[in-house]
Parts: sequence; C-alpha cells; structure tokens
Amino acid sequence: MGSANQGCGHTARIVLSTTPRKRIVVFSGPTATVQNTVPLVTSNKARAKYGLPLLTHADGTAQRFDALRPQRLAAPVTVYVRQFSAHPLERDAAELYAPPDGYVGADGQFTRERREASDVPVYEVTLKPEDGVYLLPYMARQADGKAWEDDTAYAGAPESLARQPFYPDASRLFEEIDRFGLGETSGLNNLLASRADYDFVRVVPSGGYKKGLAEAERSDLGDGAGGDIAPERMGHDFFNYRPFHLWRDPPRAMMARVVNQVQAAMDSGRYAGGIWLEGSPNLEETLMWMNLLIDTTLPICGNSSQRPHGSLANDGDRNVVDSVNWILSEAWQDERGDNAAGVVAVLDQLVYAAREVQKADARPGGYTATGGHGGIIGSMGHPPGAPVMTYVPNRRHTHHSAVSLRKLPQSVNGVRQIDGIITSVSVRIKDESGWLLPDALPELRFARTARYLPASADVSSAGEVEIHARIAHNLSHSPLAGFIAEGQAGNAKVARPIDAALMEATFCGMPVVRVGRGNAEGIIPRSRDGLTIGGSNLTANKARLLLMACLLKLGALPPAADCKNPTDAEKAAVKAKIAEYQAIFDTH
Repeated sequence: MGSANQGCGHTARIVLSTTPRKRIVVFSGPTATVQNTVPLVTSNKARAKYGLPLLTHADGTAQRFDALRPQRLAAPVTVYVRQFSAHPLERDAAELYAPPDGYVGADGQFTRERREASDVPVYEVTLKPEDGVYLLPYMARQADGKAWEDDTAYAGAPESLARQPFYPDASRLFEEIDRFGLGETSGLNNLLASRADYDFVRVVPSGGYKKGLAEAERSDLGDGAGGDIAPERMGHDFFNYRPFHLWRDPPRAMMARVVNQVQAAMDSGRYAGGIWLEGSPNLEETLMWMNLLIDTTLPICGNSSQRPHGSLANDGDRNVVDSVNWILSEAWQDERGDNAAGVVAVLDQLVYAAREVQKADARPGGYTATGGHGGIIGSMGHPPGAPVMTYVPNRRHTHHSAVSLRKLPQSVNGVRQIDGIITSVSVRIKDESGWLLPDALPELRFARTARYLPASADVSSAGEVEIHARIAHNLSHSPLAGFIAEGQAGNAKVARPIDAALMEATFCGMPVVRVGRGNAEGIIPRSRDGLTIGGSNLTANKARLLLMACLLKLGALPPAADCKNPTDAEKAAVKAKIAEYQAIFDTH
C-alpha cells in the first residue's frame, strides 16, 4: 500500500543512542489523560513578586509549599544544595559520606572552608539548560496581570481565553517520565531512554497547534522532526476534554485515520512495536478496532491513565514504562516470533486482551476483564521480575483477523432507497492505494431493552419511532448500516415491539447483532430463526466494532422488496448472508 497521509500524522522523534537499538512508535489518541497535566496555577513566588493575592489553605493560613512544575532554564545557574537534605536519616550515616564541596554562611556567601560553626555544608552544582526540564515555581500570569487559577482566564471562558492542558504528542511526556520517574529498586531514572528509541505520531491527538508551528520553532519540543504544522482546529484536528465545557469527541471518520496511520507505521519496518495512548473510558474501543483491522505480527499496547500526568499517584506514567517493557520482553511471541497476544492493554501491571478489557471505575485498578472467560493474559511481574504471558487469546486478531485491512475488498454492496425502492448500490471501501476511506465507515446504533418498557401490550413495531426514523435516515444517508440490540442477560431477548422493528431493519439490508446487557458472562448463541447475529460474550460497544468490520468485509444484507413482508426466497437470502457474519462473530 502507499502512504497513509490522512490527518495529522506528524512524527516527532527522540533518538537516545547512536548505536542500533530497537525503536517503538508512540501514537497519540484523543482525550488522553495520560498526556494531560493538572492546571498550571500561578505560584506564590509570582503572586508575592507582583502583589497578587496569595494561595492559602482552606482555613485561610498561608500555603505551605509552592507547586513545582517542569520547566526549562534559559541560562546556567549555580545552586548550593544542603548536605544530608535528601533523606531524614542521611546524617545518621554521616561517616559513610565524602565531605561537602563547601559551606554557605549566614551572609549567603559560599566558601570552600568553614568560617563559622553555623556555616551550612553544601554541594555545589551548576544546572544547565541542556540538562532537561527542572521542577520550578510557575511564574506566568495572564495578559491582564491576573494570576492563572485554572485552564481558562475565568470559569466558562470561551476557547479564545483557554489554555490546553494536553500535550500535542507524547515526546514531552516521555521526557518527564525519564527525568523524574525512578526505578523502584535501582533509584535510577531514564526508565524509557535506557530501553529503546522512540518516534511520536499524532494520529487523533488530544492537543493541537491552533496557530500552527514552524519548523524553526520546534527547539523546545526536544525532537528532530522536520516540516511545519499547519494551524489546527479543536474538534477537527485534535480532541480534548479539558477545559471541560470545551470537550470535543472525534467523529466516526477518525476510525479510518487510526487504521491507516497505525497500519502504515507497522508496515514501515522501523519498529519493534507500537503504543497507543487514549482516554481511559474509550481506550478499549480503539484497541478492539485495531485488534480487528491492523494486519501486523508486531505487538501493539494501549495505555491510559485514571489520573492526569503530574498528579498525586498518577498511574499513566507506569503504564507507559510497562508497555515498553512488554514490547521488548518478547513474552508475546509465538514459536514463529509473531505476536500471539494481539493488541493488548497494559494497565496497572496487568496485560489485558483488547477484546475483553473494559473500564469499570474511574480509579487506578478500575479495569475489568469482560465476558467471564478470562481476558487477563499476562502480568508485568514485580520488579525486577520480567513480563510474562500466561494465557494466549483463542480469538482471531491482527494478522489472523478475517476483517483486517488487507483482507477487506475494494468495494461492497450497500443499500439505498431510490424513488421509494430499496436498491443495492456499490460502496467503495478502500482507495487505489488500499487505505480505508472515511466515508465508507458504517452507521451503527444501539437499541436497548428493559422490563416494563413497552407502553402497551401491543407487540407490533408501530411505537418504535426511534428505530423507524433511524432506518429511514440510513436508507437516505448510510448505505452500510446496522443495529446492536442490547437485550436481557443470558439470552439477549428484547421487547417484542423492538424485535419487530429490528426485523424490519434486517430486511432493509441492515444486520442486527444481539448481545446481553452490561458485562455479560454468557455466550449469546446464534438466533433460532437465523435472521440476527449472536454477539457471543461481547459488550454492546465491542459488538458494534466487530459489526462495522463485518460490513466493510461483507457489505449489507440483501434487501427485501417489502421490508415488512419478505418472501421465503428473500428470507433465505438474508439467512445465508447472516451465516457469513455469524462465522466471523464466532471466531473473533
């Protein structure tokens, strides 16, 4: 295939060694807390300097410490560090230490020899700009001189008066992890730099350059990438959730960008594996999508964070380091050296299969394995242990997937209503170079059931106005479409009126998948009549992704002339097509 040049796609690069080492590609996805920092609040150092009200504790007392934020020095500076100040018990072993570099007296002057008994022993160190970021008080203020209290100039401020807390790619995140993250037993940093080299690709990023960025301005980003970045728009080129009132979600077309750019990177021959960063509520969906569509024998890990980067007990930094270790461990390899695990989520020292992982709660450790039949396939071990894979997923994935990008046809049949008649039409799936077309992505919606849901005992579809409206809209705008019926646990039954309306959708060319509600542990079987698809133990959201992939592979169902009254021949044709869908659902 040719170049996947859709969307952002800018690649930044950190080269950490001149000797050949393995290289990992790091993809930035939307609303990624792992690339999100806590608000930059003006420090008391700045407030005191400029006569602004000081930050105080809730009881009105002066704040004990300033928050320190990673920033860069503009010039070298010599500082004097008090001896034995790194740990309360250093002095208890003073005889084990070399003498200090000198002393600082009450007048603040440094001398090599002690002048007074009160002189403080110190280490002399010169801090340089090239050392990397240092933790320093945040001195910035707003343009009108006021202190920054949050991401915006004031609560609810428009986008023009809002800052972005998300990093545009993961290069700064990796720099800060290397700078400040410490090994649990070694006491050393550079936990990423010591392992591999990295490229950073902005696929559907969380932060963007609203004014663009010239190549000459890239010195502060710490990468060697070339080329300018054109001005980017929130909600079009990047997708954030802070400031909260400016939240932006990526549209469905971005799913094509994800497939094309990740596949291109995996095909490049440059990488030992990839890491995908995204917000914790939605990471599971993108990983499932890649698990189905990306044709690669290389490992791909997904990371999220329940707490922003830099906050107390942030979990995301560790997840990133663990993903690097998972990729380099090769624990994922089968006997041929190919990836036996498929796409995985590496979270809280556990390795989850992409098909089964689900966010259950907004806290570290708040992930669960869905479906009741495994899902946690490995562990990162306890340092200095090595990653291990204890179970191998039995479902088809990545290079085994029947619906991967390379196995999709150039075009399939869809359905349209033309002059009142539902007609089969050709839908292009891929361009001439073999990349997925954004406009081809199917339209899928959910239909849920509940006890006491129908308004009356009527079992006809007459009252299901939402489903009927969606069917009509699909026939006018979406030639590839379908429904996910989230029914009762165990059997996926839905209320009779909903069932009747969805049956009409089926004979209009729109396949219906039945799943149980919530985190279903049972396997939803094939339908007795063969007219709907049994969704196995998939959640509704993941069944949606697999049905999307199936529509791209198999196309729409053959429509009946009258959706409410199909003939026996039309039923037989639909059943035959449904069987093809079911075969994929049974194995993926």
